[in-house]
Amino acid sequence: MKSVASWPSVDWTRLFFLPFLGITLYRMSAEVIHQVEEALDEDEKAALLFLCRDVAANAVPLNVRDLLDILRERGKLSSVNLAELLYRVRRFDLLKSVLDMDTPTVEALLRRHPHLISDYRVLMMEIGEDLDKSEVSSLMFLMRDYTGRSKIAKDKSFLDLVVELEKLNLVAPDQLNLLEECLTNINRIDLKTKIQKYRQSAQGVETNYVNARQASLPNLSVKDPSYNLRHTVEERYKMQSKPLGICLIIDCIGNDTDILRDTFTFLGYEVRHFLYLTMTDITNILRQVAQMPQHRDSDSFACILVSRGGSQSVFGVDQTHSGVPLDHIRRMFMADMCPSLSGKPKLFFIQSYVKSEGQLEDSSFLEVDGPSVKSAESKARQPGAYQDLIHREADFFWSLCKADVSLLEGPSSSPSLYLRCLSQKLWKERKHSLLELHTELNSLVYDWNSKVSAKERYYVWLQHTLRKNLFLSHK
Repeated sequence: MKSVASWPSVDWTRLFFLPFLGITLYRMSAEVIHQVEEALDEDEKAALLFLCRDVAANAVPLNVRDLLDILRERGKLSSVNLAELLYRVRRFDLLKSVLDMDTPTVEALLRRHPHLISDYRVLMMEIGEDLDKSEVSSLMFLMRDYTGRSKIAKDKSFLDLVVELEKLNLVAPDQLNLLEECLTNINRIDLKTKIQKYRQSAQGVETNYVNARQASLPNLSVKDPSYNLRHTVEERYKMQSKPLGICLIIDCIGNDTDILRDTFTFLGYEVRHFLYLTMTDITNILRQVAQMPQHRDSDSFACILVSRGGSQSVFGVDQTHSGVPLDHIRRMFMADMCPSLSGKPKLFFIQSYVKSEGQLEDSSFLEVDGPSVKSAESKARQPGAYQDLIHREADFFWSLCKADVSLLEGPSSSPSLYLRCLSQKLWKERKHSLLELHTELNSLVYDWNSKVSAKERYYVWLQHTLRKNLFLSHK
């Protein structure tokens, strides 16, 4: 993500005024287009090109600059349109720096203003964000029965796959059966449900703008079919047990344990903390905690991991291996592996310090000891085995923050900005839902990133499968 700390004032051409919102719409100048294109990273550019395939019909934009220029020439790049595009790719910092808009303002505009991007394109982008590389690879393999010789390169993304399927008339806004079938085959029923919810919304007469809150958070995952922001009454997770649950803290850095312990004790958790563990110790403790009988009497579980890490793993203090894969950690607490937490919120806050260059590739991840997921799944399908109507991956809140490992260098390294902001929010505003608190946390991190060098920035990703509103307070 490139810095946008200090940009010159822009020369916009005023078009018209929305009196009910107090917003003036502008037509973008070439200077603004250039600034936005320069600030986006490659993944964000690819997402914008995909999102705008329909509105840039009959044109072949080679890059985002060409795309935005085409939209400008066609009168489709007002400030509201650009705000929608930046909102969809989660660049809230650019919304503020370029358009002087915050997230609530954009959401209000989108509720009242015709959308530039179709709900179908947004849906495909959201699905792509929720799939990991191995799942995309599996989808590409399954699609070979339908694509024939038109094979997709292994390094391509889910959005690249969708484009190829569209060219073959295998996927379209009203033609998603094949994609649903393949998602079922890779055990992503949650994403199939997302498609079904999209269909129901598309058939109604109400506005298609359903996912405002979901789009405002990075990398959101599963949503229950009943989840809809138009509902005035929202169901909450029960958070009444004393303690609320076990809070496991594993801190291999040593800067944040005290404030985290105090925060989650204050919230009503039974805190168990460990310092400076090896990779084997991390794995053993996670496995032991996942099997604790106390979960049956608790309403939730929380886990905080602070360590050096790779692109998708965390290290112990030994750092002699490629690390413990994050996916493996999450699997230990899924409903089939940890039935005593089925239907209960499972919260993970991970601060990982990584090298800017030379991060480990997925293929180097080490599978640690313990029952395999395949073994657990096969047992779950046997007669008399554990069965539950709740999806095995439901009720997770997975917040991952990455920062440069250089922040730990020197005689005295500082506590994590991400964990410090999280603790402050939980202390002062625990009456707000966890999703609302995390949105505010993101805003604080964005503000910090706009003022510091690249080596000092924090990058936060959120994935969640919460089916209800969650408030971390039994008071």
